[in-house]
Amino acid sequence: MAPYHLIYWPGFPGRGEHVRLVLEEAGVSYTDTAHIPDGVNEVISHISGAAPDDGTNPPILAPPVLRHEGNNNLVISQTPNIVLYLGEQLGLLPDPKTDPTGKWKVNELILTALDGLSDEVHDCHHPIASSLYYEDQKTESIRRSEDWVKNRLPKFLGYFERVLGSKSAGSGGWLHGGRLTVADLVLFQCLDGVKFMFPKAMTRLEKEGKYGKVFALYDAVKERPNIKKYLESERRQKYANGIYRYYEELDFEG
Repeated sequence: MAPYHLIYWPGFPGRGEHVRLVLEEAGVSYTDTAHIPDGVNEVISHISGAAPDDGTNPPILAPPVLRHEGNNNLVISQTPNIVLYLGEQLGLLPDPKTDPTGKWKVNELILTALDGLSDEVHDCHHPIASSLYYEDQKTESIRRSEDWVKNRLPKFLGYFERVLGSKSAGSGGWLHGGRLTVADLVLFQCLDGVKFMFPKAMTRLEKEGKYGKVFALYDAVKERPNIKKYLESERRQKYANGIYRYYEELDFEG
């Protein structure tokens, strides 16, 4: 049995993709409900409260969920929480002996990427309520997306460009400490999703050259052997009705 079990919706990458990229980069064995027949039933059992109380782990509100069989059957949720846990387990965090506070600095970068380049992006196509269809808030989505592409996207790309140029990043083109960490994998996935949803803006911004270090990091992660193999496999799900969606009317150049 694989030690790690990811519980997430099938049909689109979503927030579970950050977890997959960490597991893939580390080259460890894992199972994924997105690729298991009727795996969605396990997702539903957790969020509906039907999953039995094991007396140790708190109930789950929403996926992604990770179960680690090798750690007293640990069950945890929340994307950054899972990513940070796996980073520690799989050696994708700074060495605590040489960088004792590095873990929290990496987590800061993870949270910032998810705030600005994931959560805010989702709100571009669902600015009023997640319970409404896109068509029910299309007018507001157009206004929100145009403003986000013009103001917020450059803000977050500019921030990570500054991080990559800082002394804390070190050498090597990674976000912290001169080596790849889970923060780089999270930022990669966020950038990849934004490229899908706002291709005109991202193409323009890359050509301008102001965020060269950010786009270089994206390319470097994409070419890592395990990541490259995964991205080319059938396990990598296509973008659909998840966080990152393409609508022609939202594809502003900025």
